[in-house]
Amino acid sequence: MGASLQQKSGRAKAGRGHRPMSEINVTPFVDVMLVLLIVFMVAAPLLTAGVPIDLPDSEAKALNQEDNKPLEVSISSDGTIFVGETEVKRDRLIQLLGSLTNNDPDRRIYIRADKTMDYGKVMDVLGAINKAGFQKVALISNAS
Repeated sequence: MGASLQQKSGRAKAGRGHRPMSEINVTPFVDVMLVLLIVFMVAAPLLTAGVPIDLPDSEAKALNQEDNKPLEVSISSDGTIFVGETEVKRDRLIQLLGSLTNNDPDRRIYIRADKTMDYGKVMDVLGAINKAGFQKVALISNAS
């Protein structure tokens, strides 16, 4: 890296015994890149869910991912309903789900509800989705 193994031919002139190093030192660059890699590895799992929901804990097994992009319906602690990250009124929920899934009853829909939500409000949304013909509806919780 910084060492030169060449021998000088002839006599060395006074004051020219050491020449400046001409190679680039990449060690600081590698250090910065490793720190950025660690920061992004820690931050990436925090970016998975768009709507902050405090999910309840359960002992259920994890679901298999049959299709690569299920729809997520989230219900926040104040009762606001979201499809993905888009806020939706309760009376427009079924119409929006039908248009997003092309009325495919086998499309998987996940319901994420805050653990402080009233059970009746969660069941109201679940029942409306089921009544609309969607058969693969699952409730999401934290695995313990």
